[in-house]
Amino acid sequence: QVQLVESGGGLVQAGGSLRLSCVASGPTFGYYAMGWFRQTSGKEREFVAAINWSGGLTSVANSVKGRFTVSRVNGKNTVYLQMNSLKPEDTAVYFCAVRTSGGIFSNRDEIAYWGQGTQVTVSP
Repeated sequence: QVQLVESGGGLVQAGGSLRLSCVASGPTFGYYAMGWFRQTSGKEREFVAAINWSGGLTSVANSVKGRFTVSRVNGKNTVYLQMNSLKPEDTAVYFCAVRTSGGIFSNRDEIAYWGQGTQVTVSP
């Protein structure tokens, strides 16, 4: 069983930055692909970014490309989402996600474990 704890959400003005963190339990963190999804009320959870087990390969959604960066530190069992140039449409609950294999992903059906979510609100 993997447990995920997110932090770093909050309220920020448009154009600002936030960094989300997700700490995972378990000794096999280094074998898993990790990433982030987001969800707003009444909408499906959508892919934001993913990083493979080693950190050598990443993928981000077109809607955040050039603004968001995903990274990880396996020695700290932590994955990060650096969000720059935030827009009001980035407002959502952001969820940390684990795929129990090493390759990156974009489909929520591939996810084995989810965090509890952290709210990000971007004001105009």
